[in-house]
Amino acid sequence: MLAFALRRLLVSVPILILSTFVVFVMVSLSANPLSNLITRNPPPPPQTIAAETHRLHLDQPLMERYWNWITGIFRGDFGPSVNSTMDIGSEVISRFGVTFRLIFLAMVIALILAIVVGAVSAVKQYSKLDYTATFFGFLFLSMPAFWLAVLLKQAGININNTVGDQVFYTIGASSIYVQGGFWAHLGDVLGHMILPTISLALISYASWSRFQRGSMLEVLNSDYVRLARAKGLSRGVVMRRHALRNALIPLTTVTALDLASIISGAVVTEKVFQWQGAGTFLLDAIAQSDVYAVEAWLLISATFVILFNLVADLLYGVLDPRIRHA
Repeated sequence: MLAFALRRLLVSVPILILSTFVVFVMVSLSANPLSNLITRNPPPPPQTIAAETHRLHLDQPLMERYWNWITGIFRGDFGPSVNSTMDIGSEVISRFGVTFRLIFLAMVIALILAIVVGAVSAVKQYSKLDYTATFFGFLFLSMPAFWLAVLLKQAGININNTVGDQVFYTIGASSIYVQGGFWAHLGDVLGHMILPTISLALISYASWSRFQRGSMLEVLNSDYVRLARAKGLSRGVVMRRHALRNALIPLTTVTALDLASIISGAVVTEKVFQWQGAGTFLLDAIAQSDVYAVEAWLLISATFVILFNLVADLLYGVLDPRIRHA
């Protein structure tokens, strides 16, 4: 297993290096960090523009800028921001800390729901339960992420107005002032995560449950499952050890590939619920043409996507020993 993990890790390193180059070149050529400064009225003096050009390293060739950027990352320097008072490294890491707690919880909930609903729907194919799960799956699958987030936020506001109390938090990732100790702050953070997590989880659950159902149906109709039943194994043992375990392999692939879309969905969800997370950081950086901030955001996202796919490769070996011994 260790050799299998090392091989996958060695394959991931050049992919990550190539992704940093693609990210830097595409973002650097897509925007001018001096655009907001140049378009001011009255325009700034040429000395100010020249000083800002030098501070942002725009007077260097593209490849030299890339080398300085990639080597600076190892020292914790993600490059200069158009906002001279902001440290991109500390800011983007703290913002991603807020965002990834939302993504992690949403993915866990979506995976549990998808596995349970998909497996039960496959076992009880064409039953009322299967038709009901199919209906809600396609319903959530057809909803854009922003629209579902808006509906949940409005529903939370209406419930709060009806009850006359704060039942659901609809703005921000936490309250400004929270009285009490650790548990009071934890409860406040979890309370703010309810609606955004549900919004993000339902979108992912919808597609994953349909995929799990199809994968489970294919496994249930396979020869080795029929052989296990013919040997006299109980239905529960056949489902857990043979059917479900093998049906999880395709779902693992889909989950790893969907991480990028989940991160993009979190950007929209954070905007709707007014979270100061990585999504807001990205949108503000794009609006200000802050190319180094955008590059830092994309680099961290690409790193997590590659790492998550590496974890998925390792899970293949856990779910199917034939893969790690191949």
